[in-house]
Amino acid sequence: MQRLGGGTVHLLPGTYTLRNAVHLPSGIRLLGSGAESVITKIPSVTTPLTDDSDWYDQEITLKNAAGFRVGDGIVLRTGGESEEAVEVIKRTLVARSGDRFKLNDRLRKNVWLSGKKPTCSSLFALLTSEYTSDVVIEHLALDGNGQNNEHLNGNYVGGIFLQDCNRYSIRDVEIRNYNGDGISFQVCHDVKVENCHSHDNTGLGLHPGSGSQRPVMRDNLLQRNQLDLFWCWGVKYGLAENNRMLDNRDYGISIGHNDTDNVMRSNEVSGNGKVGILFRDDSRGRDFWPNRNMVLRNRITDSGDEHGIAIDIQGRTKDVRIAGNEIRGPGHRVGVRISPTAQRIELAVNSIQGFSHAVLGHRREAC
Repeated sequence: MQRLGGGTVHLLPGTYTLRNAVHLPSGIRLLGSGAESVITKIPSVTTPLTDDSDWYDQEITLKNAAGFRVGDGIVLRTGGESEEAVEVIKRTLVARSGDRFKLNDRLRKNVWLSGKKPTCSSLFALLTSEYTSDVVIEHLALDGNGQNNEHLNGNYVGGIFLQDCNRYSIRDVEIRNYNGDGISFQVCHDVKVENCHSHDNTGLGLHPGSGSQRPVMRDNLLQRNQLDLFWCWGVKYGLAENNRMLDNRDYGISIGHNDTDNVMRSNEVSGNGKVGILFRDDSRGRDFWPNRNMVLRNRITDSGDEHGIAIDIQGRTKDVRIAGNEIRGPGHRVGVRISPTAQRIELAVNSIQGFSHAVLGHRREAC
């Protein structure tokens, strides 16, 4: 279909259990039959490697290959003690001789038995793509079978995971039970996510990832994720509008490192575990703060425990406009907390009620 210039793939009602991700080509429309079209995955299996492989190799040797087949999507993990330090390599198994498998591409990184022992796991996104454009995904359900799968960071996989893609439209899709992120897209431009339901994922409900420009996230329901909407690094000129973000475990919205010139308006952010909207502190560079963002006409209620905060502006964040919002919270909570080093934080015509402190910190008032 790709060589013919694209087209529509209509997914009929049924449950489709994958052993590898569906890799989307440019110009395709993946059209489901609504909630009756369910894409899910096998339980994950993990086993150690038993031989070294160099960066130029295309083969790995597994300790126990009983749960793996040719065609499986896998990740190799090796390296540091923290999640951030672990090297993650995504590949497909394409040939086999006993416990030794050939990969679809060379490793490009050393996978050695010294240090932290490398492993192979049957983990993959349900829908994924790299370096493609002009794709539509709509009217289907994705179930990550999270209770039977290991967790993997949303920088690598998710229910939907895109890398270096342009002009994607994701609409009327339910993403649930993924042991990681619901939707994650990294260095992707002009992505639209509309009228989707991302819920009960252990990671982020919606993750506009590093370097993504002009994302539009509208009319979505994000529910019971660790964090509902996470603006990653360097996300600019984005719009989050008319979304409902409910009952997450940490933050309703988190925005931080070089995320600038974005608009969050007319959203409902309610029942957050810690903070409603967090402007993250990032002092590692000269000016890595989330500057020149707008928070307009949102309803932010019941954030955190009895000492929770509805809007928390940290670090040296500057030139933020918070206007026309309805902010509610009982107990000893704070409506808006502003760091002493923040600059030019404008509060205009907000209704802030029920807090011990409506506003803590310096701000510029406006009518």
